[in-house]
Amino acid sequence: MSNHLSYFYHFICLTLLICLTGSCSVKARIKKADKKFDIGEYYEAGNMYQQIYKRVNAKDKQTRAYVAFKQGECNRLLNNPKALNAYKSAIRNRYNDSIVYLRQAQVLHYQGKYADAAKNYETYLVSHPDDDLAKNGLIACKNVAEWKKEYTRYKISVAKEFNAKRSSSFAPRFIGDDDDALMFTSNRTPASKKSKKFSGITGAPVNALYSTRKNAAGKWEEIEPTEGLTQDDVETSDAADNSSEQGSAQNSEGGGTDLGINTKDKTTPDIGVCCFSADGKTMYFTYSKPINGQDQGAQIYVSNRASGTWGEPQRVKLFEDSTITCAHPALSHSGDTLYFISDAEGGQGGKDIWFAENTGEGWGIPENLGAPLNTKGDEMFPTIREDGTIYFSSNGHPGYGGLDIIKAVPTEQGWLLYNMGAPFNSENDDFGITFEKGKENGFFSSNRGQKKGFDLIYSFQLPEMIFMVEGTVNDNNGENLTDAMLRLVGNDGTNQKIQVKRDGTYKIKLKKDVRYIMLARARGHLNQKQELSTLDLKDTKIFHQDFTLMPISKPVTMNNIFYEFGKYTLTPQSEQGLMQLVKLLNDNPNITIELSAHTDRVGNDQANKTLSEKRAQSVVDFLISKGIEKDRLTPVGYGKEKPVVADKQIHQKYPFIPIEQALDESFIDTLTKDQQDICNTLNRRTEFKVLSTTYKLY
Repeated sequence: MSNHLSYFYHFICLTLLICLTGSCSVKARIKKADKKFDIGEYYEAGNMYQQIYKRVNAKDKQTRAYVAFKQGECNRLLNNPKALNAYKSAIRNRYNDSIVYLRQAQVLHYQGKYADAAKNYETYLVSHPDDDLAKNGLIACKNVAEWKKEYTRYKISVAKEFNAKRSSSFAPRFIGDDDDALMFTSNRTPASKKSKKFSGITGAPVNALYSTRKNAAGKWEEIEPTEGLTQDDVETSDAADNSSEQGSAQNSEGGGTDLGINTKDKTTPDIGVCCFSADGKTMYFTYSKPINGQDQGAQIYVSNRASGTWGEPQRVKLFEDSTITCAHPALSHSGDTLYFISDAEGGQGGKDIWFAENTGEGWGIPENLGAPLNTKGDEMFPTIREDGTIYFSSNGHPGYGGLDIIKAVPTEQGWLLYNMGAPFNSENDDFGITFEKGKENGFFSSNRGQKKGFDLIYSFQLPEMIFMVEGTVNDNNGENLTDAMLRLVGNDGTNQKIQVKRDGTYKIKLKKDVRYIMLARARGHLNQKQELSTLDLKDTKIFHQDFTLMPISKPVTMNNIFYEFGKYTLTPQSEQGLMQLVKLLNDNPNITIELSAHTDRVGNDQANKTLSEKRAQSVVDFLISKGIEKDRLTPVGYGKEKPVVADKQIHQKYPFIPIEQALDESFIDTLTKDQQDICNTLNRRTEFKVLSTTYKLY
């Protein structure tokens, strides 16, 4: 009996020991993972949390929730979609901090799942109603569908010449004001290497700077590692200059280089995200190198170019504490202000844009750019244009998801901020924009649509808006008026005379936001005036405007004037034609006209004459009601007295009617029934002819 009790006692002790040992092992592993997380080694920490989670007892929900949340944080910071499941696991295990809902909302937002993201933002705002990140995120999720409908003229496309397979390329920069030279950051494998070098911080290949230039044919040449700034150059420099005193120059201001790797700790540095002075001879760039496997933060270095080669880089001293991260440099066009990214104390939260001014002896004390540019989120990758406008990427402002490109315009009242919208921004990360000098063309980077998260460089351009008016000037028979002249007058002071071409056509370039009046003239013809405007147009537009000039010496038939059958009442269908006549009289204010109505041969002669007189008067009454002076109008009813005399246009349409043939009874009686009906229809008409061209001139 005692032997059985002893065995049972030893079994219980062993079980407790195993449990205690397992518990201690999990806690120790969590502590190590937390240390990795705290120094920014999210890739290593994330893998550790993933393994730890499998070892945590399912009943220990508190620990499981904590580990899942930390795993989610690592994946979120590395843009790994696994973050969403990790946060869900943390919520399922009742993580004790509502921040998990904000983080889950941000990941859903990044994935374009706006409705689900909005629910999580709302949940978080219940306990944190004043949190700007959550409020901005919720605003975005509720409005992004409408934002995507907004029209833009920008055109983008993948810049295939800069991207390489299975690697990232991003943050392109024109080398100074030279639009034919470009440098960008990439983690591709150089042609001279057999394999990539990976970062222990992110788990991704390390970055380096690559450059290219356009040839005489305007094509970008082969992409090459930037001479003097490759990892091989850095390693050689370190072996020669630093040996066992690696890092000693880091604390000096501009004295020597510490770009090399530690010869004992074969860790490869990350080099990239650069900017240039206007003349392209000075380059600032980001440099980050782990020491003994630990992230020491990024720093900014400067290199000068002479005889086509970049000189030995020097660290730019910005903060007294050299461990404070400084990255993503951007230089003002004048070169007197350096903008950069830092998470130094005194910011708005996350990574902020800071700036320092050139004192003549170095860079002054850095200042945080403050709100409204900086938020509790991350503001990164600034670009400064010639006029002081700042472009940067942010996940703290209302946006499409991930990093969005924001435009900040300086005014006397402060900064005006605009989300660049589609096609620049997507639910993923969009960043690192650069512009050709004085143009709305350039490049930016994005990882949109990339399942493995690779960053690609995109080109963008804003096509020139072209406004043009073109057309023909003809007479009422469709004949080209080769001697016609056009007068173009704009409210911007434009006053042009244009001779039409031999075929009667014309083409005139217009300006944006101008109201124009066009006047067509030709000898022996009435003038015609048209108005057009380029105000508020958002895209290229070609106006088509034909002019039909009426002869002064011949009667003109108005084919679209109609009366009720057997009556003199104008039909509603006649109004359009009558308004054209009103316009013609207004375009030619010094003419007087005879307005005549005609009938066919059918019916009593006197009745036809009376009907035609009343019809002519109906037209005159309409014109007077529209403001035409009575003295300019003479109504006449001819009945069937003046049949139509066929011209070329009538003959072309009805070949059985010869040119110059009067459609009188003797001719019509020789025709078939259908042909007679056509001639009767042609005789039933309303015409006008010019009586005088000097009304109120004298």
